Parts: sequence; C-alpha cells; structure tokens
Amino acid sequence: MESSLPLNVDERVGINHDALRRVFQHCADIVFRPLKLPDRAELLLVYIDELTDSTKLEQIISTCMLSRDFDRMTQYESVTRLSEVVAKVLKGCTAIFLDGRPVAYLAELTAFKQRAIAEPSNEAAIRGPREGFTEDLKTNLSLIRRKISHPSLKFERHQAGELTNTEFVVAYIEDVVKPGLLQEVRRRLQTIHTNQLLDSGYIEEYIEDRRLSLFPQIQNTERPDTVSASLLAGRIAIIVDGSPNALLLPMTFWAGLQAAEDHYERFIYVSAVRMLRLLLAILSCLLPSIYVALTTFHPQMIPLALMLSISASREGIPFPTVIETLLMELMFEGLREAGLRLPKAIGSAVSIVGALVIGEAAVQAGFISAPIVMIVAGTGIASFAFPSYSLALPFRILRFPLLVAGGFLGLYGVAIGIMFIMIHLVTLKSFGMPYLKPVAPIGKNLWKDSLVRMNKRFVPAPKKP
Repeated sequence: MESSLPLNVDERVGINHDALRRVFQHCADIVFRPLKLPDRAELLLVYIDELTDSTKLEQIISTCMLSRDFDRMTQYESVTRLSEVVAKVLKGCTAIFLDGRPVAYLAELTAFKQRAIAEPSNEAAIRGPREGFTEDLKTNLSLIRRKISHPSLKFERHQAGELTNTEFVVAYIEDVVKPGLLQEVRRRLQTIHTNQLLDSGYIEEYIEDRRLSLFPQIQNTERPDTVSASLLAGRIAIIVDGSPNALLLPMTFWAGLQAAEDHYERFIYVSAVRMLRLLLAILSCLLPSIYVALTTFHPQMIPLALMLSISASREGIPFPTVIETLLMELMFEGLREAGLRLPKAIGSAVSIVGALVIGEAAVQAGFISAPIVMIVAGTGIASFAFPSYSLALPFRILRFPLLVAGGFLGLYGVAIGIMFIMIHLVTLKSFGMPYLKPVAPIGKNLWKDSLVRMNKRFVPAPKKP
C-alpha cells in the first residue's frame, strides 16, 4: 500500500489527506484531525492518539486557530516526502499539514508509557548502582551519558526491520575503540535483512561469529555501569529500542564470570571469588560425569571406606548409575525451569520444596541412591554461581553428553569430551578476539582483569589505538 504513495507532500491538504487515508486504512489508532482556520484555510493533524501528549497537541491547535502564528511551525522538523511522514507518525510524531505549503511539519509530542528505572532482577549487585536499563532507548542512552560525560562517547543511530522499523544505537568511545573492530561491527550490521527486529537477541544471532556454537560470543547486560565500564575498556555496545538488554562485544569467556560488583569491591576479595566461580563452573559441568565414571569403571580410585558406603547405598537400586544420574539431572532441570516460569511469589518455593520432596521420596522408594541426590544438588548449586545466565546455559547442556561419555567410556570418555570442548574454546573467536584471551593465547594482561583483578592504581588507562 505504501508503494502507491505520491512521492512528495502536496501543497493541497486534501490530496495529502486522501493519500495517507489509503496507507492507514483499517488502522484504528491513527487519528486524522482536519481543522478549518478563520480564513477558510485547511489544517490537518495526523497522529497516534495513544502515543501523543494531548496537552501539547491542544497548545499547537490553539496557536494556529487563535494567533494564526504559522511561522512557529518552523521550529519543528519539516519533510517533503510522504514516506518519511508515514515512518515518523508510526514512531509517535505528530504530522501537521498547512494549506498552501508543500511540506509536512513533524512535532515530537510523544507521551510513551514506560517502565520506571529500577534495579535489574537478573543482575543484582551487593555493592554499586541500583539502576538498570528500561525499554526506552532515550532513557538508556541518558543513563550511559550521565556516567561518561565526554564528547568522545559516540552514539550512532541505525534502523532495521522492514515491518518493525526498530531503532538501535551503536555506542563506543572514539579515542579508545579499535577502528578495525568498529568497521567490522558496522559491516555485520549492514548485512541484517529481516522483516522483524523486536529485541537485541535478534541482532545477536545475525552478527555473532559461529552460530552453531553453544557458547555466547556477545555479552548482554541490563546494567548501565557494566556498559560504561566496557566502553571505557574499548568495547562496543549495541542498545536496541524496546529492549532492556544491551549487547557488549567482543566477549571473552572470562567476561562471563565477572559480576557487576567486581569493580566496586577490594581486588583481593574479587580475585578470590573469581577463582571460586571458575572452580564452581568446572564442577557444574564435570561433577556428575566424573562420579559416574569413577563408580562404574574406576572404583579403585575411590577410598575404600567411601566406596563401601556408596555400594551400600546402591543396594536394591534397579537402574545403572548413569541412568539414575540422568533421571535426576533431568528432574532437576525440569524443576528449575518450572520455578522460572511460575510467578515469582511461588516459583522459588516450588523449586525448593519439589526438589526436597521428590529427592526424599525417590530415595525412600529405592529408585535413586542418596549419593546421586547429593551429587545432583551440588551440581545445581555450582551452576547458580554464574553471574551470566547465557554462559551458564552451555555448561548445563554439556553436562549431559559428558555424563553419557563417562557412563560408557569412563574417565577416558570424560577426557575426550573435555578435549573437544577445549579445542572448540581455543579456536572460538568473538569479532576477531580469541575467546579465552588473555589465557589462550597468553597475553601481557593475563592478570589484569581476567582470572584475577589487579589493584586499580597499578592498571594503566587504555591507550588510544
């Protein structure tokens, strides 16, 4: 329908009215408000009622009707193409047509109903700011600008989605970001051709390096302070209108193990906690498979007293160790997902009570041994230590193939699985940056802000590329 539009705005209001009526046919939210001025000239306003501030709109109408101050319209943006008028009206602008003028004036009278700034529920911090992004692009940009008040902070506007016409911004600090990285990001964004773009996750799938990899190659966050710290470190952020999650790139494995408050606490505590997170990440992936491999194929590697206790607890269990572990892991993941989808008031209670009741009942009925319940519970607790939800997901998924490998090949199967994972991680890159940098390959900033965090007074500021 839009292709049948006249190319330019006509100086006759009636012609423009008819053309826009054809485009916005059956659009009940579009308001056409024609007015007759005292000198019989015509005035037409086109807007979306739910997105327009009615008070400001009436002020404009009063100005035109009473004082007939038409020159005041020059303070608004003027366009000559009807296609631009259509796009702007759909974004919340009010289009004003005056008889005898072959232009349309666009007034920003938007009054969006938006969520208030609040602390992100998925990235709660013990220490630091308590503000998070909202779904409004302008609000999100202001939160970043308030933290980095320097002209080197650049916001490049882009648009994608033929039907959604979604705006998004590429943010970077000109004196810090590498020009090659910025050019590569721009090139990949230009390859996005889609009808819909509703969230930052759409962009992530279009521009990531390896789409079949389980590991996230672009970090997402709801915290303005995390985005600001990443920009100061030379990274690039992508903020999408309508999404509270900003994208940060490039991403390394170690960035997924860093929490928001890591830069607010003392470096000694942070370094110790980061090492603990890494240990828990390894346990969340390997603990069930190693237990199954040892008890099934290598019992001689377990202390005798412990092995006798495990054997006694397994008397009467009808399933092999690998099967009962798989069943308990699947049950635990099911309870976790149920807790996430249920209302928050009862979700956590259902997860905890369900795990306790099902685990105790399974042990009492003789279907599952008590050590398996402890192993699965310990694995679940370790998986909750990930600050990044997107990085925790591949570990939850890889736990199952490693478990099967350990159940059929013992420690050899686990070792083969670990080898394949490490080969994949070593070869994986995010916008040209090795995923395990600076550990593999070893870089000069190995101890700067990856495995541990140095005291800030010993960390030099990023240099201009």
